[in-house]
Amino acid sequence: MPLYKELVEKYAVQYIAGGATQNTIRVAQWMHGGAGFSAYSGCIGKDEFGVQLKAAAEADGVTTYYDEVSDVPTGTCAVLVHDKERSLVANLSAAEKYSKARHFDSAPFQAVVKGAKIIYSAGFFLTHASETMVACGKQAAESGSVYAMNLSAPFLCQFFKEQMHAVLPYADFVFGNESEAAAFAEANGFGAISVEETARRIAALPKINAARPRVVIITQGSDSTVVVEGDKPAVVVPVSKMEGEKIVDTNGAGDAFVGGFLAYYAKGQSLEAAAKAGHWAAGHIIQRSGCTFDRTTRYEA
Repeated sequence: MPLYKELVEKYAVQYIAGGATQNTIRVAQWMHGGAGFSAYSGCIGKDEFGVQLKAAAEADGVTTYYDEVSDVPTGTCAVLVHDKERSLVANLSAAEKYSKARHFDSAPFQAVVKGAKIIYSAGFFLTHASETMVACGKQAAESGSVYAMNLSAPFLCQFFKEQMHAVLPYADFVFGNESEAAAFAEANGFGAISVEETARRIAALPKINAARPRVVIITQGSDSTVVVEGDKPAVVVPVSKMEGEKIVDTNGAGDAFVGGFLAYYAKGQSLEAAAKAGHWAAGHIIQRSGCTFDRTTRYEA
């Protein structure tokens, strides 16, 4: 915690709306452009940071449905960038206090969930609210809508394996990067296999809604993204190269990719086209500080 005080006292600090899933939804809203396209839920404190977070998300066109608590502050994350690489130091606080009974099960929010065509969550929710992710998956399976999740971090694959496997049967889409794929393969006894083979095995895991094949998307930074749909041959989507001097901050690149992907998938685009939109979104984000974007800049498919 002293790190936060030191940052504010010694450095020029920027305050940017964040959170892995919220970043994705903000980018999805920007990339899609449709009014009322997206909504976001999470837990915040009844404090100034909570007010700022709500204002920032809604300024980006996202409708917010926060679970608000008064006993702990809004979660914060110190982002330290050095030579274009980042280190994140999180104080999760209210972010770990989301209540399924108090918020998710409430009639107003159930109306939002039941009206959604796509429901998405980062894997970080597995640490404290996996039952809410399961409930989202069940709702999607019953209604025929899409449930998407993200592996999000190697430690989740390693130390929250039980929770992850409780949610995976409901996942129509699984996102991750190469390090998360490697951690998943190791934790599940797959051995030293390729990213493509890992994606294929995740796609083949048991699935509740058999009418829709699972799609697994694994990004690899500046290397090609691997997309596997059910038992079909993998689609490998190249990433456009970018000059190093253009890169400002890689924070939020993965979140932005998912936002761009889901926005264009929602538009009815192919998986390959959605991945290209995700690449463009990530490329835009890494040329700026934090997960921010130029609202006047538009992607042309």
